[in-house]
Amino acid sequence: MLDLRVVELASDDPWGAAAAAHCGRTLADLGADVVKCEPPAGDPVRRTPPFAGGAAHPDRGLLWMALNANKRGVVLDPADAARRDALVRRADLVVQSEPIVDPLGCGARQVVVTVTPYGTTGPLAGVPASDLEVTAAGGSLWLAGEPGRAPVRTTLPQSPFWTGMYAAAGALVAILGRDRVGRAQHVDVSGQQSMITVHPPAAVFADVAREEHVRLGPYLLGRSIVGARFRNVWPCADGHVSFAIQGGPIGRHTGRMLCAWMAERDHAAPLFRAIDWDAFDNRTLTQAEVDALEGEVGAFLSTLTKREFFAGVIARNMLGYPVADAGDIFDDEQLRARSFWQDVAIDGRTLTFAGGFALFDGERPAVRRPPPRLGEHDREVWAETLRSAVTA
Repeated sequence: MLDLRVVELASDDPWGAAAAAHCGRTLADLGADVVKCEPPAGDPVRRTPPFAGGAAHPDRGLLWMALNANKRGVVLDPADAARRDALVRRADLVVQSEPIVDPLGCGARQVVVTVTPYGTTGPLAGVPASDLEVTAAGGSLWLAGEPGRAPVRTTLPQSPFWTGMYAAAGALVAILGRDRVGRAQHVDVSGQQSMITVHPPAAVFADVAREEHVRLGPYLLGRSIVGARFRNVWPCADGHVSFAIQGGPIGRHTGRMLCAWMAERDHAAPLFRAIDWDAFDNRTLTQAEVDALEGEVGAFLSTLTKREFFAGVIARNMLGYPVADAGDIFDDEQLRARSFWQDVAIDGRTLTFAGGFALFDGERPAVRRPPPRLGEHDREVWAETLRSAVTA
């Protein structure tokens, strides 16, 4: 596990605070001692609903809790540069959502991670943005939704967390680089660039094939050489599932298994069940042929629940999976079998947290401490900082 001292500097900007907090939480889960520094009014994420118990409270925002477990917390006035610098000097790594700490002015072996909507250079450096703006600037908003209609954003923000994920990965690489070359490192993470990676084929197709991807709703790209669309998201008996008619060895196996499954349930699908799967090539089908086959497949999938569909897919080694909502994820047998969820006591309540994202030698990093109350660790952190300054 990481043996690192990390200082996370929260800002007044909700997007930046969330991105930095996600980076800090990831490092804290890996064992780093993360000290979160908040302005006197608190991190703006504290004020983001919903709240445990339903009533607004700075210590009970569910997003706040999720992003700040495993950290210690102090209050730091942004104008108190002397105290901030004293804390930063003790750190191996600084995470910030504004370019406050100058990487060139840090110690010879420090790492500074800066997360901003557009990066610290270029014409948009320093421009604030919301999740909607960053998602739009990264292109993924353009590709989400139905053809011919307006783009559709995700219900919950995504860009701060993609950015925070890349920031944590960059921080770990920079730590390795620092140890190898013996000098300070700066990781400059752009939210816009992070979100471009959500739909990497779009950028590749634009560069190589000069082809612009557009909104296709529940349909797939790149499955046809004659322009036909293939459905990827289907209604089922209690929600939606993901499935596609495909060629190649795996796609043909899936098609054969689906034919057998239809036969077991006496489902009439004369066109689909008549396919010669040894010679099947989905890329050459006309749109009319695709529509006819998908009409039969859709009728069959509508008879299955998500659970029935996935159990059948696993039993037959097919391609396909249910489209999970939050309830499905919480009830997922795989996650429970791997002890992913962890109960944490917070102010007299027991809340269930997502556990560490990986197992290390069979051990999952635990939620070691609840998210800090505002200024909870002021006394111990500033005492440590003072002792370090005296002994330096």
